[in-house]
Amino acid sequence: MNLEKVVFGFFIILACTLNFGFFIGDMERVELHHPGELFAAVVVNLIALVLKFGDRTHIGATHLATGLAACLQLLAAAMVWTWDAYVAQNVMTSATMSTIVSLSGGALLANLISVTLLIGETLRASR
Repeated sequence: MNLEKVVFGFFIILACTLNFGFFIGDMERVELHHPGELFAAVVVNLIALVLKFGDRTHIGATHLATGLAACLQLLAAAMVWTWDAYVAQNVMTSATMSTIVSLSGGALLANLISVTLLIGETLRASR
């Protein structure tokens, strides 16, 4: 068993599941989306992104592209939340929360593509 591949796969799947955990739920109900979940999703996605550097294959480039897309979406969601709650000091509205959740949904799609690539790569390597 290759420990490097285990760690890589762990962070790819954890990034996807944390993002899914934040995304799931009615996007207009603020209480269903905790800022700690979004923060954890951002941090784990950034770690997964760093792990994707260095692979010079075409599939590695696609992994990196999905990681960049997911991180960009999640960082944008975190910036919207930070701006609205801490800079503008507004009460979180359903409109703002739907923007944040929509951005995390885009990141979730990128994470799902990355997990699909990981599964495909794993199946191809086992033959």
